[in-house]
Amino acid sequence: MVMNPQTAATNTESLVNPIERPSVTQELSENVILTTVDDLYNWSRLSSLWPLLFGTACCFIEFAALIGSRFDFDRFGLVPRSSPRQADLIITAGTITMKMAPALVRLYEQMPEPKYVIAMGACTITGGMFSVDSPSAVRGVDKLIPVDVYLPGCPPRPEAIVDAIIKLRKKISNESIQERGALLQTHRYYSTTHNMKVAKPIHDGAYLQLDSRNAPPRELAEAMGLPIPAALKEAEQEGRDRG
Repeated sequence: MVMNPQTAATNTESLVNPIERPSVTQELSENVILTTVDDLYNWSRLSSLWPLLFGTACCFIEFAALIGSRFDFDRFGLVPRSSPRQADLIITAGTITMKMAPALVRLYEQMPEPKYVIAMGACTITGGMFSVDSPSAVRGVDKLIPVDVYLPGCPPRPEAIVDAIIKLRKKISNESIQERGALLQTHRYYSTTHNMKVAKPIHDGAYLQLDSRNAPPRELAEAMGLPIPAALKEAEQEGRDRG
């Protein structure tokens, strides 16, 4: 009996375990990914950073422009959140005053671990133009909360914010789960004591009840034919005596 060569070739191809080298290794290399737990965990976190909607000054205008369709920071997986319990990134966009500092620290402490901070703008990093004569501006937000990335500028453009986020993503990709315990924040927040003294308010409203303020100006009173108050006459006489 003579076997048809075409039939023999077909039977050879349909064998479950052929003698030839199987191609299962190549198929596995195209469908199976080998990685570590650190890389997988870091990749999932850097691809889903959820920033907190926090802004105190003009830097937040640039951050708001980043949310629009022109820059579209959703492509980085950034979803702005209004609750600190659902956010893992806070961008301090704007000047931080001493009155705002406790609220900022509270928002930071309400964020779950791991959490990151980007200090945006010169006013946030060093106090900026308010660092010389302002009695209320905090000279650096890193005195309150730990900062991961510093973003200088007044104000930084949306492209600079994207660059800061890329640098933060690189930092997250190099983290390790085993080393996280040594990198956790040990202090509640960083602060410095000041020697500011409480002064009594000078604007108590009593000056609004003075006779010199209740009466119209002398020129207006003369033009309208109104009698000139005695207080204005006395002030005018004192000016003449001094002059």
